[in-house]
Amino acid sequence: MNATKIAAIVLIAAGILGLVYGGFSYTKNTHEAKLGPIELSVKDRQRINVPVWAGVAGIVVGGALLLFSRKKS
Repeated sequence: MNATKIAAIVLIAAGILGLVYGGFSYTKNTHEAKLGPIELSVKDRQRINVPVWAGVAGIVVGGALLLFSRKKS
């Protein structure tokens, strides 16, 4: 497998995952304070939404790359 086919498969998989899950979330430490022996920290959970058009575009571009790399061989 060459790099073009691998990139096409990754784009298709990322597009499908983007459509299925609709986004991803992560945890970020926002504040941290030390007051003597007491330590305080705040963890903030944030969500990133993946637009539907981005998932569809990933699938289409990945499919096109896979199709055109197959025709060249």
